[in-house]
Amino acid sequence: MDYKIGLLGRIILLAVSLFVLAYCILSSAGVFLIALFIIVVLAQVVFLIGYSENSFKKVRQFLNNIKQDNYSNVYPVKFDGTETDDLHIEFNAILAKLKEDQAEKEANYQYFRSVFQHLSIGLITFNEEGKIQIVNTAAKRMLNISNLANISEVEKINKELHHAIHSLRTGGSELIKIAHPDGIMQLSVYVIELVMRESKFKLVSLQNIQSELEEKEMEAWQNLIKVLTHEIMNSIAPISSLAATVKSDMESKINSASQLDAHDLEDYLMALSTIEKRSEGMIKFVSDFRSLAHIPAPKFQAIQLHSLFEHLEVLLQHQFDQHQIQFRKKIEPEDLILFGDQSLIEQVLINLIQNAIQAVEDSVTRVIWLEAFIDESGKIIIEVADSGKGIDEEALPKIFIPFFTTKKKGSGIGLSLSKQIMRRHKGNIQVRSELGSGTVFKLIFNG
Repeated sequence: MDYKIGLLGRIILLAVSLFVLAYCILSSAGVFLIALFIIVVLAQVVFLIGYSENSFKKVRQFLNNIKQDNYSNVYPVKFDGTETDDLHIEFNAILAKLKEDQAEKEANYQYFRSVFQHLSIGLITFNEEGKIQIVNTAAKRMLNISNLANISEVEKINKELHHAIHSLRTGGSELIKIAHPDGIMQLSVYVIELVMRESKFKLVSLQNIQSELEEKEMEAWQNLIKVLTHEIMNSIAPISSLAATVKSDMESKINSASQLDAHDLEDYLMALSTIEKRSEGMIKFVSDFRSLAHIPAPKFQAIQLHSLFEHLEVLLQHQFDQHQIQFRKKIEPEDLILFGDQSLIEQVLINLIQNAIQAVEDSVTRVIWLEAFIDESGKIIIEVADSGKGIDEEALPKIFIPFFTTKKKGSGIGLSLSKQIMRRHKGNIQVRSELGSGTVFKLIFNG
């Protein structure tokens, strides 16, 4: 029976009962009759309330099912065209859709969890209290653990790793060496800070780059050996050749008991002079190599970049004037402070500016830019740019290799030394160049 008809019928029946009860009271009917109709009226009121609440009870039950994620209930449908039947059909449709959405979410969750667990990169997520939310198989294997409940437990495994995880901010990365039963591992630690439903948590990725580092190290050694062999052979070959020539000539003079004339002495003197110069060149080469291998540990202090840039301009002003170079500097913000070793950073900047001066010597427009700013990830950046001819594409990947140089005069250790100094500051140096458009060297300080 339709809900409206049932409700209307009960209201009419109650109204009739009230009318009869009022008539009995006004006509002074008997007490028994009046009491009977009062009981009938009260019973009808109770039944009316019960009938009204029956529909609300179904709605409450439906809402409770949704609240408790219980979508298995099915409301009976008689297909009799009543509003209750229509309500049950709607309830069942909504529950079926919610059940389908829940199944899809669960499938997606299991899919991503499976992907998360099978990634070769170690991943750990934890909240502000340090409670671990997810730790995948790769992370457990790298840390040699079976389980991890709180991020503080990492301190027992490796203190440097524990410090890096807590100190790094979004976009920050650090290389950590960690002992493992399979051998020493070099872990690249990368951190992202996230907010979800007003709760902060960190996502830490761990990547073992030991094999890549070993490969790069071998490649670097091979390149270094090539350069060293080239430089040593360039110096040794003429020394060996001249020594052999002088020895042969002197032996022939001794065997023939000939007297040395002034011309012979001049030849010997020239040969000895050449041997001396080449030997001095070898000594300088070894001295440069020694300076490259012994960089002092940085003494960190606050560096006012404005004062540093002013000092560099005064120091190099004579060269700027001599080569008619425009020197432009910019700092944003003006009071930007960098923590580092001032003498070492100054050495890097002088080397880069000297390179820029040589790069613009043959240019029509001779401009050098020195800029400092904070990038979008909060890192301090110093850039040295020039309007020179640029660096050849083939030479660009080799410019940081020790003793490699594209200049006619140069030891080839300046940029390599600069890169090592930046690594000592936990920073990096990058270069971009385009032939005919100039070169930009970028010093990145991670802070």
